[in-house]
Amino acid sequence: MLRKRRCLVTGGAGFLGSHVCERLLNNGCAVICVDNLYTGSRLNIQHLFANPFFQFIFHDITQPLFIEVDEIYNLACPASPVQYQKDPVQTTKTCVLGAINMLGLAKRLKVKIFQASTSEVYGDPEVHPQVESYRGSVNPVGIRSCYDEGKRCAETLFFDYHRQHAVDIRVARIFNTYGPRMQSNDGRVISNFIIQALLGQPITIFGSGNQTRSFCYVDDLVDGIIALMGLDTSVNSPVNLGNTIEISMIDLATLIISLSDSSSTLIYKDLPLDDPSRRKPNINFAKALFGWTPAVSLDGGLMQTIDFYRYKVINREVVGESYSLV
Repeated sequence: MLRKRRCLVTGGAGFLGSHVCERLLNNGCAVICVDNLYTGSRLNIQHLFANPFFQFIFHDITQPLFIEVDEIYNLACPASPVQYQKDPVQTTKTCVLGAINMLGLAKRLKVKIFQASTSEVYGDPEVHPQVESYRGSVNPVGIRSCYDEGKRCAETLFFDYHRQHAVDIRVARIFNTYGPRMQSNDGRVISNFIIQALLGQPITIFGSGNQTRSFCYVDDLVDGIIALMGLDTSVNSPVNLGNTIEISMIDLATLIISLSDSSSTLIYKDLPLDDPSRRKPNINFAKALFGWTPAVSLDGGLMQTIDFYRYKVINREVVGESYSLV
């Protein structure tokens, strides 16, 4: 019997990480999930504990980790403004020290490593849609800088480890992603819009509501991550992963009200500092490299996400007021 490929997933108890763990197990891998549960939750992975090839380790990757694996998926870091601004110093440490520790592990073991970077490295973009060659327009001293610049520095480390130590790397710039298991209170716009709609609360729009995003359903994103890691050699550039269908916040709120059969109205508040006005990926590189294109429609993905939160609302796992940031 062939030995299963052992995959380390940092941040594996988080929204995205739990879906990656699940997919790797379904693909026949053994999975070691590492998380300090700062924003992750055991509830996201409780259905995986019955699998004998799944292991959970409570650990903070700002500290070294000594383990034997065949590949590494580095997803550990708070990913929403509400969460990463709670402890911005720790956010930067997670991005930078976490990258150093995981790259050091990949170097020692001579295994490939994936880095979950972000569209936030583009800042408030002056180029639209954003291509991988665009260097971004980022405020290095703003309230979002701990995440934006932390992820930019992590990318620097990944490509320097590749050039200096021949580490086999894959770096994806992940655009807005949504789906079941998003935290209900972390400021993600889709989860908060849905919760407000299901609870009959006014839906909070920041600014004019004309700012846009493009939203990728989590299953599509995981397809892209797995395909990127399946390539035979390192990729000498970050790769955008996201949906290319752009929608304004007003239109998104209106769509969610309709799909959830809600009577919610809209209210407006001031726009947070450094909030980008537009965000949309150019994914031509991913298409050419491994034939990836998102398949799930926004309506279809939203309905699955609404069903997930409807269950939580019915069981009173989600109550009270939500605050939405994009």
